[in-house]
Amino acid sequence: MDPIRNPYAPGAGQRPPELAGRGRELDVFEVVLERVARGRPERSLMLTGLRGVGKTVLLNTLRSQAISRLWGTGKIEARPDQSLRRPVAAALHMAVRELAPHHRAPERIDDFLGVLKAFALRAAPAAGSGRGGQARLRDRWQPGIDVPAATGRADSGDIEIDLVELFTDAAAVATDVGTGIALFIDEMQDLSADDISALCAACHELSQLGGPLIVVGAGLPHLPAALSAAKSYSERLFRYQRIDRLDRIAADQALTAPAAREQVEYESKALDLLYEKSGGYPYFVQAYGKATWDHAPRSPVTAGDVQVAAPEAEAELAVGFFGSRFERATPAEREYMRAMAALASTDAADTDPDEAVPTAEIARALGRKPASLSPARDALIKKGLIYSGERGTVAFTVPHFGRYLRTQPA
Repeated sequence: MDPIRNPYAPGAGQRPPELAGRGRELDVFEVVLERVARGRPERSLMLTGLRGVGKTVLLNTLRSQAISRLWGTGKIEARPDQSLRRPVAAALHMAVRELAPHHRAPERIDDFLGVLKAFALRAAPAAGSGRGGQARLRDRWQPGIDVPAATGRADSGDIEIDLVELFTDAAAVATDVGTGIALFIDEMQDLSADDISALCAACHELSQLGGPLIVVGAGLPHLPAALSAAKSYSERLFRYQRIDRLDRIAADQALTAPAAREQVEYESKALDLLYEKSGGYPYFVQAYGKATWDHAPRSPVTAGDVQVAAPEAEAELAVGFFGSRFERATPAEREYMRAMAALASTDAADTDPDEAVPTAEIARALGRKPASLSPARDALIKKGLIYSGERGTVAFTVPHFGRYLRTQPA
């Protein structure tokens, strides 16, 4: 069929033509927005799941919901080598700029921007910069806020104290306007322990004050454990939503609804095979759907079309989805992952790619002491290739990664 009319979109964070199977999450967030608008207490939201399940797409959709209600919004992507200060300052700057035209007291906006600028400029100096390093850092970077930096508010240098004060002031601006502010944080598991602790403290303060500012985070399955390690009360502070693979009905909808808009249909056996191949993971659904469309000569799409197209989809996933991640690992880390994949080679583990493997068994399989493998394990966790949901176990963050590794030559 005509590749120009191909409706499928297997891209990183790219919204699919049909956002199937996420109605519950959208409804929950709609309730959160409405409750906050009415001054009701509500928790911030954390989305967790493996890679390829559509967390970023959902995060962007939730942001669109907030914007449609005239909320101020900002979004950042956490990075393990970056402090929270500057990205949060930029995101809140954007959010408050969206609210500013509706505020009846421009000086209140300027007052907040002064606090925001002070918060942003209070970044720690680079290691080894010595005395005067802070001044040099200020000279190198300015946050683009055209008001003088305030003093005595959100500028202590302690990220926890400063973030609490900044969020409180931002929430006050939203209260003046009669709306709210939503801060969206992708890849939240990559924040440092200090930054996660500060975020928890700020959200805790807002929940006690009833301030109309919420944080919507998205991260890998071990994000709840990272939050709990930072603050014990985080288990009660956030509303957690596990984003998983699509069920059969939703996966079929993701394929058939866009095709129907192009007057194309699928045979039931083709949908059976597509679900078997994709496992219901949204990214895989789009990848197999795109390849199948390009190979199918006409409507309706048959199981034979899927069989012909599947190798092309798998080759693309092997390079762009699996291979790019595998290449980031060192030889020692690859050895560790291969052992994980071999131990997870049962049919049950392949059915559930989130299956955890005991680290003691990995050490036994490699003939090593567990302590000697800690550097490889920790590096893989930092790179986001594996995670530890429970003490003494690890699992892949990427669906079907173990299956991919078992097809690769040693």
